Amino acid sequence: MNRTRTTARRTGTATSPIHHGEILQGAFRVHGRIQRGLVTIPCELYWSTAAFTPEPGGEVTVLPEWRGKARQAAELTLRELEPLVGEGLGGTLSVCSDVPLGRGFGSSTSDVLAAIRAVADAFDVRLPRETVARLAVAAETASDSLMFDQSAVLFAHREGALIEDFGARLPAMHVLGFGTGLAVDTVGFLPARYTERELDCFDELRVRLRTAVRSGDVARIGEIATVSTRINQSHLPIPRLEQVCEAAAEAGAAGVHTAHSGDIAGLLFDLRDPDLSYRLKLAGKLLRDIDYEEQWGFDTEP
Repeated sequence: MNRTRTTARRTGTATSPIHHGEILQGAFRVHGRIQRGLVTIPCELYWSTAAFTPEPGGEVTVLPEWRGKARQAAELTLRELEPLVGEGLGGTLSVCSDVPLGRGFGSSTSDVLAAIRAVADAFDVRLPRETVARLAVAAETASDSLMFDQSAVLFAHREGALIEDFGARLPAMHVLGFGTGLAVDTVGFLPARYTERELDCFDELRVRLRTAVRSGDVARIGEIATVSTRINQSHLPIPRLEQVCEAAAEAGAAGVHTAHSGDIAGLLFDLRDPDLSYRLKLAGKLLRDIDYEEQWGFDTEP
């Protein structure tokens, strides 16, 4: 970040998309310690938009009032920017979002990131992604990795730290999402406690995912997502998972993925598959046959 004092002030605006669960979620051995981490699937089905107008007085007002995490994020960002913009500034933050709450789409992270970026934009400042990650976690305890939008990353979501940048985006995929109907408190949900054997598996999956991302191998990424989903089944179960996996195999999906909190999951397909339309129709029917009526779809960007 440029440390030259700035006097630029305006109404800053920013947007943030959501995420759709994870390719890989678990805990990983990093430099002699265990770090929880996620490899998130970015998604543009829903967005949060924020606008911030700087004002003197040192207080931040947020509209609507219940978006307290976004307000906290704005306050932390102003504090971060004090060497550039001076002390004693507050302002008015407004947040508009169509993200469904409590589903696992990362609604709070979307709000928080939009707020951080809107405050920075008000002073014509571009914050490093690592700084945005640190501020986001400080504002909401745990944050998804949406600020790292140039490549797929393994992100320590409770520390705001990058474990690994895989050096490329996830390959082009179509995700057939569905709601599991499993009500989850996404705020109070306790982190999973993994066994040593599961930790070994996560370390292996990390290595395999590194290769799969760099080679754009959707089939291998789907396999990794399915293994991750099976491991986490004992911690946050998907009802009728075996039937879901059978449906995925019959329809020719690359794999099954889920979210680390909330009730969303999805089947992964190679966007380049010439039979994609047929596979999606079959997969939708097979999911409905096992009572998964709520479905949606989207493409990832390579």
